[in-house]
Amino acid sequence: MSKLIVTAAITGGIHVPSLSPQYFPYVPETVIEQAVGAAKAGAAVVHVHARDPKDGRPSSDVKVFEQICRGIHEQCDAAICVTTGGGLGMTPEERVKPVGVLKPELASLNAGSMNFAIHPLANKIKEPMYDWELPYLKSTEDLIFPNTFRSIKVFTQAMASVGTKPELEIYDVGMINNLKYLIDTGVIKTPVYLQFVMGILGGIAATPENLVFMYETARKAIGEKNFVWSCCAAGRMQMPLITLAMILGGNVRVGLEDNLYIGPGQLAKSSAEQVEKIIRIAKELNHEIATPAEARQILGLKGQAEVGWANAA
Repeated sequence: MSKLIVTAAITGGIHVPSLSPQYFPYVPETVIEQAVGAAKAGAAVVHVHARDPKDGRPSSDVKVFEQICRGIHEQCDAAICVTTGGGLGMTPEERVKPVGVLKPELASLNAGSMNFAIHPLANKIKEPMYDWELPYLKSTEDLIFPNTFRSIKVFTQAMASVGTKPELEIYDVGMINNLKYLIDTGVIKTPVYLQFVMGILGGIAATPENLVFMYETARKAIGEKNFVWSCCAAGRMQMPLITLAMILGGNVRVGLEDNLYIGPGQLAKSSAEQVEKIIRIAKELNHEIATPAEARQILGLKGQAEVGWANAA
């Protein structure tokens, strides 16, 4: 059994500050602090988005991404995964720009288009902190998150040109078929790294049966020797489903991007709390936790020395 890679997704582009006013990180300093905390707790990989420091709105500002990545890099050796999901409604050009400039070890690559609906979250906010939050959430009732074959090809080429490993985000089983086509046509090279993202309204539901179905479909379509995989789940199914994932031989992702809570009705104070919890569960199941160096070897990453912010002034 390979050692378990724990990823912490720190802030994302889904939640808004009003959903967890005291704990949700969006200014660079708190994103860095929480990422470093997650790494110290045992996460080998941290997944980062950028937010506008003034109001927490999702941002594609490369300078903010660079500040976050450099700050994390200076304080820990976790591998950094930069999003190309960005914020909902961003253009593909906005989403991929940080990869070309920052040359991260890992970057997310969404494997298909979908209805990405988070509008029900608006019902949980009575007094928004910022005026953009409710319109942002409500707009997703009529939103398609576009990831066409052409844009996936462009993203893949952008990553290959700077030595960045794609982390392929799989929101539904049809995206595995997309991936098989892209492998068969030479657009994407194996071995691939898959992240099953479950529980988003518009994607596959976060159930044990669906996780097994996704894994078995990938195994048959791609070949079990041709991929490494991980799982994350939105909301209350986070811990139960990723526990099943590790039993099935997968890796796990936690963090405030996916779930703002540490238990029923209890807001998580940080992504590190969730890292600590899943590592306790993993150790009870006799899993060894991968260090950043071991995660780099398992995933075939280029190493910290070759990222774009390593020698930035």
